[in-house]
Amino acid sequence: MNDPDPRRPRPSTPIRTTRQSAIVAVLVASVACGGLLALATSEDKNPKVVSAAAAPAAPGSTPESAAAAVAGATTPAAGSIDPVATPDPAAVAVAPDTAAADGLQDLDGSDLTTADGCLLTVQSVRYGATGDSVRCLQQALVSGGFYSGPITGEFDQATDNAARAMQEDRNLFVDGVVGRESALSLGIWPDEASLVVRTPAPPDGAVDLMGYPLSSVAVSGPDAPPLPPNSGDGKRVVYDRAGQRVWAVNSDNVVVRSYLVAGSKYSNEQPGSHKVYSKSDLSTAWNGKAWLPLMIRYQKTDIGAIGFHGIPRHVEDDSPYMTESELGQRLSGGCQRQANRDARFLWDFADVGTTVVVI
Repeated sequence: MNDPDPRRPRPSTPIRTTRQSAIVAVLVASVACGGLLALATSEDKNPKVVSAAAAPAAPGSTPESAAAAVAGATTPAAGSIDPVATPDPAAVAVAPDTAAADGLQDLDGSDLTTADGCLLTVQSVRYGATGDSVRCLQQALVSGGFYSGPITGEFDQATDNAARAMQEDRNLFVDGVVGRESALSLGIWPDEASLVVRTPAPPDGAVDLMGYPLSSVAVSGPDAPPLPPNSGDGKRVVYDRAGQRVWAVNSDNVVVRSYLVAGSKYSNEQPGSHKVYSKSDLSTAWNGKAWLPLMIRYQKTDIGAIGFHGIPRHVEDDSPYMTESELGQRLSGGCQRQANRDARFLWDFADVGTTVVVI
């Protein structure tokens, strides 16, 4: 297949080879398990197993068209996404790799498109408090499956019990006081946006230190914001949850590329050092409603896998979930959504075994 952008380096491993490997893995898993399974979770946090066939793609929507979206030919303007490239006619049309080898599904989906919801307007709330911030907390606890009472705006005993249950469940300090860490875990902490450093869109034709074209939210080398302290050494990928930013660092500790992402609304990305353990050139979200191109998994949770991937696309009509201008916000169910050019770069940079440091 002709490369639509001659400036873009070709991956060290041909994409067709990667796709064929994924196809073989999917077929083997299908035979062994009697069909592909997708892991879902309800709002009460009880995992369920449903058939992947329950969410069929609409006519005209194909894995190839979703995967091709990561191969844009021009540097997009802010607020746009790279155009969809024409698929290779020789490509084999099969279902995407819907799960890693361990059976975990990938945490992103269509009900997590926008940063909806409320934010606290005070530094903390506790038993006896009243007002909009308590109402916001109660709504978040309902969404998390910890509270089933009315939204009253009064921090009563039932709300205190729910807050403590949430803190215990998420390994936070259990005191019933909802401050920064608890509010971050619930996605209602107000000042995260102030920590997001935005950089000017690069000029047309700009590339990073490895020669990969930059997206509208990417920078390279000395133009990158400083690495967070205590973010490790050697070749690694650093993800700052508060700043919604990724740094790809080479073995000489040089920042090859840095860019904004759209991470989890629920703060379920666990801080610490992880390793890339699985990659799929095209995967499906846990609810079967989204294609996730160039999925790179580094963390396992009780309900699914977390990793980096390109802009998700609706299975129903192949439309994108978001634009590049929305990167820098918490929008997903667990994964880090990347601009398509950044996803293309990281797919080649982060081999299995690469260290991922989550701050």
